[in-house]
Amino acid sequence: MSVLFPKVPKPREWDYRPIYYDEEKEARKDRKLARLHRGAFREEHEKNMTELRKKKQSRLVFWLVLLGLLIVVFYVFL
Repeated sequence: MSVLFPKVPKPREWDYRPIYYDEEKEARKDRKLARLHRGAFREEHEKNMTELRKKKQSRLVFWLVLLGLLIVVFYVFL
């Protein structure tokens, strides 16, 4: 620390930002709070699992159709 010029902390600056009402933000907040109820996590999990099953089933159908087309193409050309 210097004897001639001691360090003095700067005073806090005034940082004021006014808060304006945002209707969309309030609506999002209300929807988020409405989703949080007893059993909400279980419902979300069940919904995700059914979507996962549908995705797996559609993927399986795609591969079976592709396999069938390949078998038909090899049968016709060979």
